[in-house]
Amino acid sequence: MLTVESLSAWYGAARILYDLSFDVGRGEVVALMGRNGAGKSTTMKAVMGLLAQRKGLVRFNGEDISARKPFEIARRGLGFTPEDRRIFVDLTVMENLDIGRQPPRLFADGTSAPSWTPEHLFTLFPNLAEMPDRPGGRMSSGEQQMLTVARTLMGNPLLVLLDEPSEGVAPLIVEQMANTILALKKQGLSILLSEQNIHFARLVSDRVYVLEKGQIHWKGSVEELDRNPEVQRTYLTV
Repeated sequence: MLTVESLSAWYGAARILYDLSFDVGRGEVVALMGRNGAGKSTTMKAVMGLLAQRKGLVRFNGEDISARKPFEIARRGLGFTPEDRRIFVDLTVMENLDIGRQPPRLFADGTSAPSWTPEHLFTLFPNLAEMPDRPGGRMSSGEQQMLTVARTLMGNPLLVLLDEPSEGVAPLIVEQMANTILALKKQGLSILLSEQNIHFARLVSDRVYVLEKGQIHWKGSVEELDRNPEVQRTYLTV
């Protein structure tokens, strides 16, 4: 579904990512893990075409998107939920969802991808169902996080980039977000998430790539990470 090879990126003269290679399969949840500043968010922006200075190969749904602009990548079914959420604070929940609406999509083999409506999303996010007319600026951080994910899903993506979904939200919302990711996986959606929370990643992920200073230092299954306290201690504990 998503294959990245030798991805590098710069902010000005400063090199941030060093030849990253990873992949996400159809219906798979893969976590990019690491401390603050490891390069997780930059990796997602580079995949999404949001960095001017980058090189490497990015293939999505059978197509080379390395040179595509962000809006072209989004139109091909790659959704992005940024860490800072970026909801429209003056618009209601329903209006935010309507802005994200895109037509149904197909996987490379011609099968239909999951298609989303507000009603369908309200079953995933019951909190949002209780406030369809509430402006985004009057929502809690956790509710805004849910709205950001729901708006991304209104684009009927084939794969979603989730940047720090558990960051800065209440434990109850974290649990709901984990359940949502598992529900999306059951419907065949692929997810690449960046995460510092080992517990959260353990709940939802199939595989993990561990980043430090813009490089991948370890990769494996969640079970393998659980059995490797050295990796956890070296790269993940604060």
